[in-house]
This record gives sequence, C-alpha cells and structure tokens, in this order.
Amino acid sequence: MSADSLFLGIDVGTSGCRAIAIDRAGDLHGAATTPLPAPAEHGRGREQEPERWWQALRTVVAEIAAQLPCARIEAIAVDGTSATLLLTDATGRPLGPALMYHDARAVAQAQRIAAVAPAESGAHGATASLAKLLWLNAQGRTQGARHALHQAEWLAGRLSGRFGVGDENNCLKLGYDVIQRRWPAWLAQLPIDSSLLPEVVAPGTTIGTVTEALCAEFGFSPRTRVVAGTTDSVAGFLATGAAQVGEAVTSLGSTMVLKIIAAQPLFAPPFGVYSHRLGDTWLAGGASNSGGAVLLQHFTAQELQAMTPRLRPEQATGLDYYPLPAVGERFPDCDPQRAPRLTPRPDDPLRFFQGLLEGMTRIELAGYQRLAALGAPYPVSVRTIGGGARNAAWTTMRHGALHTTMTTPRHTEAAYGAALLAAGRLPLSTPGRHAI
Repeated sequence: MSADSLFLGIDVGTSGCRAIAIDRAGDLHGAATTPLPAPAEHGRGREQEPERWWQALRTVVAEIAAQLPCARIEAIAVDGTSATLLLTDATGRPLGPALMYHDARAVAQAQRIAAVAPAESGAHGATASLAKLLWLNAQGRTQGARHALHQAEWLAGRLSGRFGVGDENNCLKLGYDVIQRRWPAWLAQLPIDSSLLPEVVAPGTTIGTVTEALCAEFGFSPRTRVVAGTTDSVAGFLATGAAQVGEAVTSLGSTMVLKIIAAQPLFAPPFGVYSHRLGDTWLAGGASNSGGAVLLQHFTAQELQAMTPRLRPEQATGLDYYPLPAVGERFPDCDPQRAPRLTPRPDDPLRFFQGLLEGMTRIELAGYQRLAALGAPYPVSVRTIGGGARNAAWTTMRHGALHTTMTTPRHTEAAYGAALLAAGRLPLSTPGRHAI
C-alpha cells in the first residue's frame, strides 16, 4: 500500500451513475456523474439494458481519469440497486435485459418460494432476485445461461474479467443464508439450476484486478484491485459515518427507509424487517411506502420549497394522517391492504403539508420502536439522508418525536460508501464459495 493510494467507489442507481475517489483518510480527490435513462416499463415489468450501465460506468471513470492519475487507484468497489438481476453466458455477455429492482411480474414464483422458504429468508416477494430467477426460468430464458448476477456483481465482473462472484448483501434476496453463510438446502426444492448461483463473498473481498484493456484505456495499475461491492442502500448507510451499534440512518427520499446497526440479525417478514451482514455486526431495518412521493402527489416541488420556511414544528396541527401514495404498506407493518389516511384536509395548504410531515414522523418513530421491540437497540443517534434531510423544520419535528441525537452525516452519496468499502473500511470474513 502506498501513502498516496486512492480508492474508487462507483454507484449505479436508478437515474444515474456516480463515481467518487477518496484517499485513505476519506478525503475526496475526484467525483463524476452521468445520467441513465429510465427503465422500460410494460405492465408490472421493469427492464434495462445492462450495456447502458457499463457505458455510464466508463463515462464516469473517464471523467475521474481526467481529474487524477488512475495509477494511484488501489481498489475499486461498485454498488447497485438491490434485486436487479440479469443472466449471462460464461464470458459475462448478457443474455437479455436485466429485470430491475421493482420488476414485479414474478407473483406466481413468489408464491412458490413462500411455500418452501423459511419466514426469515430475504428471498420473499415478487420483486426478490430469486423470484425473478424463477420467472426467467419459466420463460425459457435460462437456456445457455452460466451466471445469474446482480447489477453490481456484473459490473465488477466487467472491471475484473471474473464473473460468477456475488456479495452477501446483494445475494440476500437471491436466497443466500447470511447467518449460516451458505446457499440453503431448501433451494433444491425449486426449479433452478444451482450452477447459476454465484460464489458468495463478504463485501470488500478482493475478487480480481482490473483488466489489461481497462489499464491501457484509463491508466489503471495492473495491481488495481476490484473488490466485491454491495447494494446502494448499504453503501449509502456506510457513507454517513454510522459505524457503532445503535447508530441509525433514516433515508427520506421517495420512500422512507430506516436502518440501524445491531449486534444480532433481525428477520421479521410480517413487519417488513430484514438484516444485512455488516462486518461483524448487522444492519437491520425496513422501508415504509410513505415519503416524498406522497408529498409530490399533492404539491409541486416549487410549492414545497416555498412553504417549507413557513412551517411551525412547535405548533402541532392535530391532524392524524398516515401518508401513503397508494394502498399498501411494507414497514413498520407489512400490510398490502393498508389504506392511506389523508382526511380531513384543511383549506390551508401549509397546514396540510405540515400534517403530512407529522404523519411521516410518527411512522419513523413507530419504525424504530418496532425494531427495538424485535431486539435492535433504540437509536442512540439518527443520521438523515435524502431530500428530506434538507428540511430543518421537519428535522425539528423528528427530534422532538424520536428523543435522540440528530447527527449530521459525514457524506450522503452511496458512491462514497462504496469508496470506503474499496478502502477496506469493513472487517472482512474469509471469502469462499458456498454450495447448496
């Protein structure tokens, strides 16, 4: 390791790709971003051509190369959207479009999984990677396939030339048992070819070095390592600086996602709770359907911006809302029939806006209380990311309800979290293939 080594994190999200280069101390040395087109939608299907991700990755790497010598980059990690899955041949060539994280066509396959998988498995639901793999098999698309890979795993393969390696965070929704660290025996009851399943290693484990072609194109050192990545949500959590048991992160974006570091894993599907392995600890949490998407159903972004300075968090509205964009909730209770509660609606739009924020605050509190009831610690601190983090009045409401320290995150970009992973900022377990 050189004292001037840099570490590159690449985040491939729904709307774009971002890269961040940091040094060993975590200081930024370069950043780049490029947009991605929206996935193609047809019915419940959501698809995207993987080559678009690769071209976006190459674009941001080229911008990084224009800012600093890529020969200084010691390691690279990629994060991607959870449960976005594609099939490839032995050389890593995609055999069709990827099924995106919110592709929900695999309803029948999810029912089949539910009949054999334990309740604590992360593979439940029509949007899970395993349901997608079964759906692809039912469509005859697994013929000639050699690898079933998630978005970040395929991109790491393109960087290193080594395909068929997955990480524990992404493989959770493919059925991988993160507690026993193996592919479970119950998968044999499903119509899938187990040889398609990747070798699974801990995030941050070295899987290879950058290909000769990429070294020649961008100036990487032949010793530049490619390490196993993670999901975008885990990378976003890492970026905040939360690292100790009891530290939590609330993401206030289109939806509301709560995560807290726990000493033990939590899996409670009836409440929408699951856990990722995070070094020697666990990242437990859940995602409510409430969030910014509800606000944008009733107000424009400009209206929200204009009203925000006029909010009075010290004067509660008394409105008892449960803000949802549509019927159905995932967490703190998993209830597909949960209906939004948005009445009575006052004539004053500012009061209605504040009432919505108060309702979301109660959902956040109920979420952390649910996690605590299941065995996680109650937050000793909460860091906030997402667009809602910029609303000071909402932060005041949340502080009053949660009764915990509201800590400013160190960073909020998932690419920064991936860069930390590349720098080895997580304790690693011994890598190795785990067979059914």
